Amino acid sequence: MNITPVVLCGGSGTRLWPLSRQSLPKQFVPLVGDKSLLRLTLERLAWCGEPALCIAAEDHRFLVADEIERAGQRGAVVLEPAARNTAAAMALAVLHAQSAGDALLLFCPSDHHIPDPVAFGETVRQGAAAAEAGAIVTFGVVPTFPSSAYGYIEQGDARQDGSRRVARFIEKPQPAAAAQLLLKGGVLWNAGIFLVKAATLKTALQRHAPDIWAACEQAMASATTETIGRITLVRPQAAAFLACRSQSIDYAVMEPHDDVAVVPFQGQWSDVGSWNAVADLAPADEAGNRVRGQGHALQARNTFIHAPHRPVVALGTQDLLIVDTPDALLVAQRDHAEQVKDVVAHLSNQAVPQAAVHRRVARPWGWYDSVDMGERFQVKRIGVKPGASLSLQKHHHRAEHWIVVKGTAEVTRGPEVFLLSENQSTYIPIGEVHRLHNPGKMELEMIEVQSGAYLGEDDIVRLEDRYGREPKPA
Repeated sequence: MNITPVVLCGGSGTRLWPLSRQSLPKQFVPLVGDKSLLRLTLERLAWCGEPALCIAAEDHRFLVADEIERAGQRGAVVLEPAARNTAAAMALAVLHAQSAGDALLLFCPSDHHIPDPVAFGETVRQGAAAAEAGAIVTFGVVPTFPSSAYGYIEQGDARQDGSRRVARFIEKPQPAAAAQLLLKGGVLWNAGIFLVKAATLKTALQRHAPDIWAACEQAMASATTETIGRITLVRPQAAAFLACRSQSIDYAVMEPHDDVAVVPFQGQWSDVGSWNAVADLAPADEAGNRVRGQGHALQARNTFIHAPHRPVVALGTQDLLIVDTPDALLVAQRDHAEQVKDVVAHLSNQAVPQAAVHRRVARPWGWYDSVDMGERFQVKRIGVKPGASLSLQKHHHRAEHWIVVKGTAEVTRGPEVFLLSENQSTYIPIGEVHRLHNPGKMELEMIEVQSGAYLGEDDIVRLEDRYGREPKPA
């Protein structure tokens, strides 16, 4: 049985600030060991037999491509010009898969943690007969406590194919209502995972959300493609897609549709939707403390510490979440975990840059980390992937000093092209055309000291760029 996995890579993960931010949402953050949730999702779906199709934001295209490569896979990425929720994202996937005929599509969020991929695969196979018969199959998680953070699915009558009919979808209930649902029985957490034939979902979208389907169909009719290694980037036509309204697949299709089946999943599952959920992934000591990294809980109870970069000590605390990053610190009561998204809104309204952007910023060629800055200077650590290059560029307002600390750099400076090894350095004057390239097989790392009257990222005049970023006029 061949199934095409479709991984929905949208979502900003604001409840996991400050680790998850707009520039690097939670699906790209290594939250489980040294792997991101997206990479774990791709690895979990490798049994499907077909390359994965990812639906992602244009701004995250290289983050997605990196995770596909790290998973040792190949696939396609459909790049949304803007977020339009899951109904549009799934419509794009159906339109991309139309050439595969009556393919079975398995839609999975990119930011869930399911530690038993074998059990998950067996559950999906249990729903295949219903999907082949024309039903939209969803997979509900057997609840372990009365959560008010999840929607619920009420199971109806049994079907001949082994699944059950969906009696109704229930919005996220209040705590008392959630407890009543569990007492009543027959309900599952709505995990937002679906198995369906491409033709079935196409017909359902045309019936229940014809405007969304039409906008996506128009956008994909004029889509462009670009191949980078083993990954194909698909760009829908922007104007048509931007005209599409935003609505979730639950409201647009699942609730009004008359043939929706559900299969229970008995295994461990988490949507990693809050810092309490992240904390639960770590083992607890006798006092209920959970520590990741360099945290120390002394005379503390039920305290979670995330401290990957430096020692963080909690002394005499109780029921706290402490999340430390190089440029922002969160301290919250555990019963306020769901309100972290309100913190992000507050910081955004105050124009605090850390609301959306990390100190370490991912780039298609690697990354940079803003180590220090002051009046008329800034210091960055820069990492360049093997074989990658920054754009050919110049700056009107700043000069740069480069010091190689790992690997080998090929430097273009005006008419010169030369190599720098570890512990060697060079100087780029204001206005000089330059490029940095990594010709080696290991990551290049260097320290860059910028000096000048203006040090903003918009003082980059790109003359040539291999990553499709628009060159700016000189």
